Amino acid sequence: MKTYFRILHFAKPFLSFVPQYSIFTILGIIFGLFNFTLLIPLLDVLFGTTSINEAQAILQKPAFSLDVEYIKKIFNYFFGQIIVNNGKIAALQFVCILIVISVFLSNLFRYLGLRAEAHVRTKIVRNIRQKVYERITQLQLGYFTNERKGDILSRLSNDVQEIETSVVSTLNVIVREPFTIIGLFIILFTMSARLTLFTMLVIPVSGFIISSITKKLRRTAILGQEALGHILSIIDETLGSVRVIKAFNAQSYILDKFTQQNNRYGQITESMWNKRSLASPISEFMGVASVAGILFYGGNLVLNKTSDLSPSQFITYIILFSQVLVPVKAISTAFSNIQRGLVSGDRVLQIIDTQPQIRDLPTAKTLPGFSDAITFNAVSFAYGNEAVLQQINLTIPKGKTIALVGPSGGGKSTLADLLPRFYDPTSGVITIDGVDIKTCTLHSLREQMGVVTQESILFNDTIFNNIAFNKTNATEAEVIAAAKIANAHEFIMQSPDGYQTTIGDRGGKLSGGQRQRISIARAILKNPPILIMDEATSALDTESEKLVQEALINLMRNRTSLVIAHRLSTIQHADEIIVLQKGSIRERGTHEQLLRQNGLYARLNQMQITTGVISL
Repeated sequence: MKTYFRILHFAKPFLSFVPQYSIFTILGIIFGLFNFTLLIPLLDVLFGTTSINEAQAILQKPAFSLDVEYIKKIFNYFFGQIIVNNGKIAALQFVCILIVISVFLSNLFRYLGLRAEAHVRTKIVRNIRQKVYERITQLQLGYFTNERKGDILSRLSNDVQEIETSVVSTLNVIVREPFTIIGLFIILFTMSARLTLFTMLVIPVSGFIISSITKKLRRTAILGQEALGHILSIIDETLGSVRVIKAFNAQSYILDKFTQQNNRYGQITESMWNKRSLASPISEFMGVASVAGILFYGGNLVLNKTSDLSPSQFITYIILFSQVLVPVKAISTAFSNIQRGLVSGDRVLQIIDTQPQIRDLPTAKTLPGFSDAITFNAVSFAYGNEAVLQQINLTIPKGKTIALVGPSGGGKSTLADLLPRFYDPTSGVITIDGVDIKTCTLHSLREQMGVVTQESILFNDTIFNNIAFNKTNATEAEVIAAAKIANAHEFIMQSPDGYQTTIGDRGGKLSGGQRQRISIARAILKNPPILIMDEATSALDTESEKLVQEALINLMRNRTSLVIAHRLSTIQHADEIIVLQKGSIRERGTHEQLLRQNGLYARLNQMQITTGVISL
């Protein structure tokens, strides 16, 4: 139950709802039980077992005491007065009015309790979803490389929903029903301790059977949630790769892949529902069998006059015990339902409990404004046991443009990702103006940088909001000025709604060059002193590349830039070109110096001249 209580922890502070919830629940239970205790005087009046003489015998007002017996005596006192003074019809009327009032109050307090539960339920689910999303935004890039996106989406959506339907929705049952059972057994013990002890012998048998079912249900639920994660992953991949699927006539292939996982999930779900549905019938059967046994055993005692229960009391006892079955059945159903929710809770809490590997140190300080140089000092990096960068030493003076080139897999993008701390080096130090970037806050570090990637990362929003991303106070004039510098203003004005045109999922309504120029405009508006550009023109046609290249030149003006490029024509005017191969710096220098060395860079440049395309 550790997971259950951790889920409830998201409802803090508890003082805002626990007192009223407890009061409403307990009052609802008390009035609910009072309804059934009124059956004894009702039956006595109907069957004439209470005589005037007996009523007169109980007219003496009992002394006050805090127990169930006093409540019983004080009721009999007032009930006896009504019979003696007004007759049995008036007593019957009195009992009926009490039953109506009691039922009304019982349901009123039950409703108020459910309102309090609804507040808790909404608060828990809202806080869990908020915490999961917050954690996702904090986790390092490496986490998303190792995890399936579909599984993450499943945890954020389906698992959180399952927590609400299977865990939080049972809160009222878990809290209310045990109190109801306790109250019922207190009354049953006061009526006949001997008979109640006999009834308690059969309850553990039912509990053992149901608990064994719920354990199997939990194991099945784990498989079901994992299978659903696989399905969502396939769906996510399909939606992002529709063009490739159609181009390769792979509809049947991807459909077969989906069908296998869908069938597996269906089989697991069916098995889970079968186990879940089994708990309620078993509890009901065991309950009815218990009632039959009590009816036979207690009936013999009453008929043989060896019981202290009158016939009306015995009938009431049977009715009260049958009411024990209602909360017992509700609890058994709740526990069987809750297993699936607890599995979802574990999956969600796994994300919440995952601590970001890239985070601020307790002593982290704000990075001051960039004024001198960026330095990579003996920097190495590895993914697990696979070395990617080895002993990189590099200085990027303020205002200079440094280009990274080399074969694919050489470590260019990794080196650029280390600067904004998307990853941390396994050894070595990166400093800005002599300050180790690990000692600075992530916010102040990344505030100094702008990033333009090969794949334009845009959002399903307006052009204006994409350019002004995270700069909520940007004016229209500032956004337009940034778009003009990025050579984007002209095509934006030709769009249906200008800057308020919605560009679709990931900017799908725009061409590659248009998306890239909006990304550049976004970086221009941020106006960072340090720029990181990762193959910003490699996926563009010649005309788009020219427009984007002009925008990049405008962007890099008077800024410190780290540029990754496959097309060497885009970095010929860089202040220094670093040639990376297999994680090490093989060559370095200006464009002319590297050509004179007649090394790897010269060969790449010759390939560009002869073929027009650099194949790396």
